[in-house]
Amino acid sequence: MLIIGIAGGTGSGKSTVARSVIDRLVPGKVTFISQDNYYKDHPTVSFAEREAMNYDHPLAFDNDLLIEHLKELRAGRTAYAPVYDFTVHARSKEERVELIPNNIVIVEGLHVLYEEQVRELLDIKVFVDTDPDVRILRRVLRDIEERGRTIQSIHDQYLKTVKPMHDAFIEPSKKYADLIIPEGGHNEVGIQLLSILTEKYLLSGKA
Repeated sequence: MLIIGIAGGTGSGKSTVARSVIDRLVPGKVTFISQDNYYKDHPTVSFAEREAMNYDHPLAFDNDLLIEHLKELRAGRTAYAPVYDFTVHARSKEERVELIPNNIVIVEGLHVLYEEQVRELLDIKVFVDTDPDVRILRRVLRDIEERGRTIQSIHDQYLKTVKPMHDAFIEPSKKYADLIIPEGGHNEVGIQLLSILTEKYLLSGKA
C-alpha cells in the first residue's frame, strides 16, 4: 500500500490535486480520505460555542482516529470514517464513509504534514502552495455556497484563526514535503509528476 499525504492552506487546491491524480489512475485502485471528516466532535457543547471554536488549529482534528484508520487500512482491514457537517459543526449521527484497503491511499487536509505520527505513515508527502489572495477568494466562495456562511463571519474567522494558524502551523509544515506543487489544480506538470510517481509504484508490483 502506498499512502500519499497532500497538505496546504485553505483554498490551496488540495482536493483538486488529489482528484486529478485519482482521475489519472486505474479506477478502483485509490482510497481517498479527507482530514476534514476527522474534526473532533463536541456533542455536549452548544452550537454558539461550537461556532466560536478554532477549527484551523491542529488540535481541532482527531488525529488519533485518523492514525488508527490508516493503520487499519495498512493491515488490510476496512475502516469507517466519520462524516462532518460544517453547517452545524458536528459529526453526522447517521453517515459514515467506508474506507477500503487499496493499492493507493490519498489523505488530504490542512495539517496532514504537521502531525509527526501522521507523517510517519505517509510514503509520499505533498504540499500544495498557492497565493494567499487566491486561497481566500476560494474560501469565501466555498463557505458561502457550501456552508451557508456570511461574508462577515468569513472575514472574522479568517483574521482571528485562519491566517494566524496558517502562518504558525501550515506554512512551516511545507519543509516536510517531498514534492511542492505551486498553484494547486492549475499546475498540470506537478499533478502529472505525482501521477507518474504513483503509477510507477503500481507498475512495480509492490502495490
